[in-house]
Amino acid sequence: MLERLKSLRALDLEVASRASIAVVVPLVVLVLVGRIDWAAYASFGAMASLYGRNEPYRLRARTVSVAAAFLLVSVAAGLALSVTGASLPVLVLGLMLVITAGILLASTFGLFPGTPIFFVFAYLVCAQVPAPAHELLPRLLVAVASAALAWLLTMSGWAARRLAGDRFGDLFKQLPRMPLLRPAAFRDAQVWFTILQNLVGVLLAGGLALSVGIGHPYWAVVSVVAVLPPPRAAHSLSRAGHRIVGTVLGVAVTALVLLPGPSVWVLILVIAIGQFGAEILIGKHYGAALLFVTPLALTVAHLADPVAVPTLLVDRVVETALGGVVAVLIVLTVRGLARRRSRRLA
Repeated sequence: MLERLKSLRALDLEVASRASIAVVVPLVVLVLVGRIDWAAYASFGAMASLYGRNEPYRLRARTVSVAAAFLLVSVAAGLALSVTGASLPVLVLGLMLVITAGILLASTFGLFPGTPIFFVFAYLVCAQVPAPAHELLPRLLVAVASAALAWLLTMSGWAARRLAGDRFGDLFKQLPRMPLLRPAAFRDAQVWFTILQNLVGVLLAGGLALSVGIGHPYWAVVSVVAVLPPPRAAHSLSRAGHRIVGTVLGVAVTALVLLPGPSVWVLILVIAIGQFGAEILIGKHYGAALLFVTPLALTVAHLADPVAVPTLLVDRVVETALGGVVAVLIVLTVRGLARRRSRRLA
């Protein structure tokens, strides 16, 4: 039995379990108080639990605190734009600031993932969901409470390890990741080049999605940010392929769940399973992880702003493909520029 438990460490069960609890508990509370329409704010606050995996606790506290703080800033910015009915140029300017600050923070504090995908997702969804002015503070407080719970859960392993002591030490996953603090990251030309790639990509993808009248244009933007690599990471075309194929298959899974019109409790169960499966697979196979990420994201979007399910599913596939194509074009362009530069230097 002990050996079996040891073998399960490789599946990141500890990380996946606390991430699922972090998102499910706030959603259950919202159902009980009759405000499941606030699900997006709880879900984005809970995303703080996705940071700091495999990091020693003295460093994890810093990582999760920084991630949680900027997630809340992103939610607050999106909420403010929704309440004020901000124009498209203001929304785009805010998006550019979120991307720039998100990449700078990730590079400075060694966040993983090193892309601003969760910050961008939180900002855009909260900006798109209609919100009356008198509910701005309560909705934001839901995100704050959810982020606080996620912080506590993410740090809970410290107490568990202290109580277990040496007797059960082998049952716990090792914590080898050491995030590097780089205060001078804002001076790194590669960081700013990555920011430029993301800004160009989201403007192209978002502009194309709006011009052809596709609903939920933020999916195209999120797809670009998800595919483009962080600073100094390899530019890979396979990631775009994995995202498109994984999303299509994930949409098929989501259709089986949403089309029958399940109860809200079933939807919360789907979110819990999606969060758990995504955390298990995200470090092993990106395409397979999207079989869980896609139902998770679509179910949260459906709870926050219900629309016809077929429309939601079609929009997701079309815009993910659009964002993926834009990201591929940027990757190919960067590769071409790098080859030309190498030839000139040679």
